[in-house]
Amino acid sequence: MVSGNSFTWMEFVGLYIHLAGFVIGLGAVTVIDLHGFLGRKSPYWTEATTRTHKVTKPLIWLGMTLAILGAWIFHDRHGWTFSVAVQAVIAIVLIANGFFLSFSVSPFLLQREREGRASELLPPEWQKKISIAFILSFAGWWGALLLTVYQVLSRR
Repeated sequence: MVSGNSFTWMEFVGLYIHLAGFVIGLGAVTVIDLHGFLGRKSPYWTEATTRTHKVTKPLIWLGMTLAILGAWIFHDRHGWTFSVAVQAVIAIVLIANGFFLSFSVSPFLLQREREGRASELLPPEWQKKISIAFILSFAGWWGALLLTVYQVLSRR
C-alpha cells in the first residue's frame, strides 16, 4: 500500500504505463485517422497521410505495447474480470488490425510514394479496406480507454 491508500506501487506504475500507452497510441491513431479521412477525396491529404503514417505507425505500436504492459501490471494483483477479458479481446483485434495496416497498407502506400504517385487518390477497394481498419482502430482504442476508466472507478 502507498501511504494509507488502497493501491500498491506496482498498481500505480502499471496504471501510469497503461495510460501513457493510451496517450501515445490513441493520439497517433487520432492523427492518422483524421489524415486518412481527409485523404479520401483530396490528393493533398492523400500525400500527407502517406508521409504522416511513417511517424504515427511506430507511435501506435509503442502505445499498444505500453497499454498492454501497463494493463498486465495494473491487473496482476486482482486477476481477470469480464471487463479485462473484453479489453484483451479488443487488444487482439487491434493487433491484428495493426498487422494489416503495417504489413499490407503501409507497403502499398510506400510503393506508390516511390513511384511518384503519393498524391493520387487511393483505389476504391483500398479506401474501403482502410476505412474499415480505421473504424476498428478508433473504436477499439476508445472502447479500451472507456473500460480502463470503468476498471479504475470500480476499485474505489
